[in-house]
Amino acid sequence: MRQCKIVILVLCVMSMVGAFWVPSSFAQAKTVKLTYSHFWPVGHPVTESLAEWGKEIEKRTNGRVKTVMFPGGTLTPADKCYDGVVKGISTVCSSALSYTRGRFPLMEVSDLPLGYKTALAAARLSNAVYKKFQPKEMDDVKVMFFHATGPTIFHTKKPVKRLEDLEGMKIRTTGLGTKIVTALGATPVAMPMGDTYDALSKGVVGGSTAPIASLEGFKWGEVVKYTTENFGTAFTTVFFVVMNKKVWNSLPPDVQKIIEQVNEEWVDKIGKVWDKYDLTGRSFALKLGNTIIPLSKEEDERWVKKVRGTFDDYARDMKAKNLPGDETLKFSLDYLKKIQ
Repeated sequence: MRQCKIVILVLCVMSMVGAFWVPSSFAQAKTVKLTYSHFWPVGHPVTESLAEWGKEIEKRTNGRVKTVMFPGGTLTPADKCYDGVVKGISTVCSSALSYTRGRFPLMEVSDLPLGYKTALAAARLSNAVYKKFQPKEMDDVKVMFFHATGPTIFHTKKPVKRLEDLEGMKIRTTGLGTKIVTALGATPVAMPMGDTYDALSKGVVGGSTAPIASLEGFKWGEVVKYTTENFGTAFTTVFFVVMNKKVWNSLPPDVQKIIEQVNEEWVDKIGKVWDKYDLTGRSFALKLGNTIIPLSKEEDERWVKKVRGTFDDYARDMKAKNLPGDETLKFSLDYLKKIQ
């Protein structure tokens, strides 16, 4: 009888322990939900590519990591999303370095008029810069990867074949573009993308700087007639994708490895999305009868000489901050020569 009571007692204790004990494999299988904030609207090609990133991670982790997207700045606005990740308002976000100029000084080298020919080249360069120099300016997050628009070039109502054609022309631009436009002899006019169609239509400005995708995306092809391929001085807008550091550190090593693999793949994948977006803009403009003007090699070099002051400004500013600006700039220019 006594032995029977002991057996019953042992069984009761084991059942109580079992109620609270979870196998490690099951614990690790707990689903992690990532909230992803960005400013691109629903239906934009980049919105779709960012969503695919989340789906791919969900697939490879067998559902252990799921991503909920918040497009259009609905969770945090573009210029606040980085801080939103730091504070835990969102788990992941993507926005432009240039929306908070000066916040990420060393990485802003990628926004200079380095002479981009494709978005893919810009994406590869910005990621290579980060990997090589590991700037401390982004130490409060886990950097996933960087991506970028296609080459920012000139779209005008009148043909621009030489530097002299830009003299006195009012060109809509933003950020660092104001320095570049000024260096090339035109008059910069700061203006949001959304206001540019009307400004071009009414002659408030004679042209704008932007990737050629804007000719279709913002319908500028209807109100400009010419696009100048000034690739030697083309600049870009670089975007970051970052994750909350505490969340990243809490993920199992195998999940971290999967995410890192997907990140590596998405550098090229999203770069090609941006380039495809440019191709549709180009086709849209040509169908409307617009003219695309390639600069001669000699003319392109004239433009390059004019914008070198922006390189000097960057190097000087970085030196004042005790950052390796000269080295970063040289690395970037050499890197582009190799891959373009």
